[in-house]
Amino acid sequence: MNLSEQIKKVLIDVPDFPKPGILFKDITPLFKDCHLSKALIAEAAELIKSTNAEVIVGLESRGFPMGFALALALDLPFVMIRKKGKLPRPTHQVHYALEYGEAAMELQIGDIAPHQKVYIHDDLLATGGTAEAAAELIQQAQAELVGFGFLMDLQGLNGKEKLMRFSVPIHTFVTL
Repeated sequence: MNLSEQIKKVLIDVPDFPKPGILFKDITPLFKDCHLSKALIAEAAELIKSTNAEVIVGLESRGFPMGFALALALDLPFVMIRKKGKLPRPTHQVHYALEYGEAAMELQIGDIAPHQKVYIHDDLLATGGTAEAAAELIQQAQAELVGFGFLMDLQGLNGKEKLMRFSVPIHTFVTL
């Protein structure tokens, strides 16, 4: 069984969460499986090495655990991009559209230096809106985006197509 199949096997479907009609993929069982998590981090780290990343960015909130583990595996700094109002210092900010409204994400000013090479990690690529907003924050910081990584890619929502405009690698491990 390959890595993608092993990951799919441990994910748990939770119907109607966080609202009716949504089939939520619970990734917490993956984190309980140390051997599978280590294999995933090792494979992802190898992919990231080819981008020459200097910073790993994790997106709130499910991008934090794996993003931090990747940063440690690669001996790189880890930076969080969070929802509006969650970071204590002055921030860069991007507003973006959601399916039902608008949201904002923030990156603390100075957490990423101009011209640093940045790799963005999150758990799920769906419409690509959150990752696109994060990439815009990287641009505000005058840094260089070198890649995106996602544990899961939800097909049919064109997220990958939206991110192709950045002309960087897009790594995914599980296609749903």
